[in-house]
Amino acid sequence: MANDHYFSATPESAARPRQIRVTLAGRTLELTTAAGVFSPDGIDRGTGVLLQNVPAPALDGDLLDVGCGWGPLAITMALQSPDAHVWGVDVNERVLDLARTNAAAAGADNVTVGSPAEIPADKTFATIWSNPPIRVGKDELHDILRTWIPRLAVGGDAWLVVSKDLGGDSLQRWLQQMLADGFTVSRATTDKGFRVIRVHRTA
Repeated sequence: MANDHYFSATPESAARPRQIRVTLAGRTLELTTAAGVFSPDGIDRGTGVLLQNVPAPALDGDLLDVGCGWGPLAITMALQSPDAHVWGVDVNERVLDLARTNAAAAGADNVTVGSPAEIPADKTFATIWSNPPIRVGKDELHDILRTWIPRLAVGGDAWLVVSKDLGGDSLQRWLQQMLADGFTVSRATTDKGFRVIRVHRTA
């Protein structure tokens, strides 16, 4: 469908599921994607840049993948930190089903995925990873980040990957203004045209 986007809550297109082979946390996995989701053919460039440049997540506690899609970031965190509980959040019902299926296929039984309303409101997160959905538009993107980034636990880090050409620098400035006291925002690296932004909660 012309209006069927990966950020649609209920994609109208036929799912047409497919199997892909990817390497996550040093393991080669056979996972499932489908039409009507972001990057159905494999790990997209931005997610790849994040995985190559981000330090290991916290070893325990609650971790979060914002905009989890079919699950590559959430599964990586879960495999790297088996004693942690990883939450994946997205609005697309199709990717939520895929992420559940893929976490099970990867043996990542410490992953829970759901819509924003299904993530317990009292949770704070030791680590947040995100390849945020830039193409939803600035206002919607800001609402997403305003909802989740302040839920970092004290001492925790959020790592975001954003294309320089799609506003990575302006997003970094906005994050610093939005978060203000108690957070530091910095550019960790630039790789393949993507900014990796670190948000650290100090208090």
